[in-house]
Amino acid sequence: MSSRERILGRVRRALADVPDDDPPYERAVTRGYAREHGRRTVAETVELLAENLADYRATVHRCADGQLPDLLMRLLAARGSRSVVVPPGLPPGWLAAVDATRVHDRAESTAHELDRVDSVVTGCAVAVAETGTIVLDGSPDQGRRRITLVPDHHVCVVRVPDQVVSSVPQALERLDPSRPSTWISGPSATSDIELDRVEGVHGPRTLEVVLVED
Repeated sequence: MSSRERILGRVRRALADVPDDDPPYERAVTRGYAREHGRRTVAETVELLAENLADYRATVHRCADGQLPDLLMRLLAARGSRSVVVPPGLPPGWLAAVDATRVHDRAESTAHELDRVDSVVTGCAVAVAETGTIVLDGSPDQGRRRITLVPDHHVCVVRVPDQVVSSVPQALERLDPSRPSTWISGPSATSDIELDRVEGVHGPRTLEVVLVED
């Protein structure tokens, strides 16, 4: 008997006394918790997002939709980026003004190849104001998870207000549970036992978030 068969056998034994008409999990579990803390206008929710992003040491920029290509060009130029990873569904106009080599998100790309790329530009699935968190779900404008974890510089574009929610419960309602999700609260960082902070350990050392208003 394989390990898989033993595990599945234990699961079947554990479920043997569950009635056929037992309520499904989503109805059996009470979800009476607060869905958000306080009431805010849309503008206040966006301001809270910007504040919490900055608190996590992300750099926040704001622009109108038509200003995005020039802003991305300036951000990548200021970084000295000569190459940028491009997810397959990134709107082509976003990088129209960028003078850098496009590196396409390919299944065969290795970690060493991605590590040589200077920056990555993506969209996002949703942004959570109360926690200052950006969520990626691998959609075409975000690409595979690894392209946002290996390059040292990540520029993430958030559409305001459509992609901004107040709380984590509201964010979860927008996400497809079958898709892989990456939750980002600031640049990657860790601390040792003496609380010395080191950035860029598990992902990008620098996170820049662009809040784009339609």
